[in-house]
Amino acid sequence: MKTNRLETNRVDFIVLGAGIAGLRAAIELARHGRVLVFAKGRLDDSATCKAQGGIAVALGEDDSFELHAQDTLAAGAGLCDPLAVRTLVSEGPAAVRELLAWGAQFDQIGPEESPAASVAGNDAVKLSRTREAAHSRARILHAHGDSTGREIARALLAYARAQTSIRWLPGMHCLRLLTAESHAGRRCLGAEFLEGKHQRVDRWLARAVLVSTGGLGQLFLDTTNPELATGDGAVLAGLAGAELADLEMVQFHPTVLALEGAPRFLLSEALRGEGALLRNPAGERFMPRYHPLAELAPRDVVARAVEAEAQAAGPNAVCWLDITHIPRSQLARRFPGIYAACRGYGLNLANDWIPIRPAAHYAMGGVRTDLDGRSSLEGCFAAGEAACTGVHGANRLASNSLLEGLVFGRRAARAMSALPMPDARPENLPEAGAAPLENVAEALCQELRRRMWATAGVARDEPSLTGTLEWLRAQLPPVLGPRDFGAAQLRWRSLAILAQPLLKAAHARQESRGAHYRRDFPQAQPQWDGCHSLQVLGGPVRFAPLPDRALRQAS
Repeated sequence: MKTNRLETNRVDFIVLGAGIAGLRAAIELARHGRVLVFAKGRLDDSATCKAQGGIAVALGEDDSFELHAQDTLAAGAGLCDPLAVRTLVSEGPAAVRELLAWGAQFDQIGPEESPAASVAGNDAVKLSRTREAAHSRARILHAHGDSTGREIARALLAYARAQTSIRWLPGMHCLRLLTAESHAGRRCLGAEFLEGKHQRVDRWLARAVLVSTGGLGQLFLDTTNPELATGDGAVLAGLAGAELADLEMVQFHPTVLALEGAPRFLLSEALRGEGALLRNPAGERFMPRYHPLAELAPRDVVARAVEAEAQAAGPNAVCWLDITHIPRSQLARRFPGIYAACRGYGLNLANDWIPIRPAAHYAMGGVRTDLDGRSSLEGCFAAGEAACTGVHGANRLASNSLLEGLVFGRRAARAMSALPMPDARPENLPEAGAAPLENVAEALCQELRRRMWATAGVARDEPSLTGTLEWLRAQLPPVLGPRDFGAAQLRWRSLAILAQPLLKAAHARQESRGAHYRRDFPQAQPQWDGCHSLQVLGGPVRFAPLPDRALRQAS
């Protein structure tokens, strides 16, 4: 099918993605001009909407910025940017209070909770807080029990929809970022979109583009991520020339439902924060043998422990999450979504041990940015899971991701608003091409995801990483093209392009650090503290610090 209808339009700002980072940025940008918000799926179906546990913020009377920063740095295993962490924790409280003012409804303390759970300086609103793994304080705010992300997305979307300068484009594929050479070097000028139903291609020019498309979990066979999480943002920015960072740092959530015929449903870390225990296939509690914090150890430690205990028991063995010692009424009230989902598969949290295994969950790496969301490509910004600010380091602290989207979405928007409309035109671009055979691309996607899980999952080594990289390179020439429009082909393009730098970074980092675990290099190397993997697509991997100042662009 040919798609020759091309229209060129102008807008002030383009936001790719309608999750927490994209929505917060769009609200800020609406004060400075016309905003176009693109979403590959529905506006109310982002990864943000699926976030269960909560949002971490130092609002309690017993908490502080310093404690939140210490916990974040400790979880990040020597790879966090301290300035980025300080920015996150210090600007977080104001960002959350802003959410409250916009109508977000977090759970309030009940009669069984301590008055110490009140929010310092705001006695009128007493918010319930819980603790999650690797946090030294109960600082996790939650909404409707375990539907925090959905409530935040609802409030942000409602507020954003009231802004008349925002235009929405749901159900669109972003094909590429438009670039041209300027007096200062290469610059991003806008983006090109495919409207799937009518196979129409539109080109939009803008002062700046924000990449906030979420994660890359669909690279792996087992993932908690939604179907649309194929790493498109890193691919789009990377193809345009932006630098990528820390792609090897993929967090694997340790407690995901492992039931035959059921999807990999996330069992929130908040369950362990409320007292859930982990048991091996023999029914024995095992986490105290792996870490002093036991079930509340950092996610990378728990995920490897769960995987090790299951593998030691033999093929197809699973571990168990046990929260049967908590009263049924409390579980149904605190975790209504999880409780109902388990009941749908014939399991009762109050009575049954729940079978679990790890799954790909969150990308700490992505488009390299400074503290204001600038990438190395002028005019291209990134925020949220698609970006690598250095906040999460080698292992994201639980519930810091929603806060990151709020804080850095706003910061990126403020920097974007300072850019003028570029006085340049996109370089000559080819017209639309024909879509290839869908079934070929879909089969390759599944095989790639299977190989990535087996070789670049919880545990990695040199032979497996090299083998998958060689297999992948052999598949690329016959099926990749810059103008292929089949849905499965677009999915394959993102996964195949992004898998290569991820595998290369995992191969080059010859140590174990945070979520990146090498069987052949099981210890962290002190000389790599603070050193991030950096690369442009097609180029070599280098390791260097991630200074904010290095990416300042002319404004």
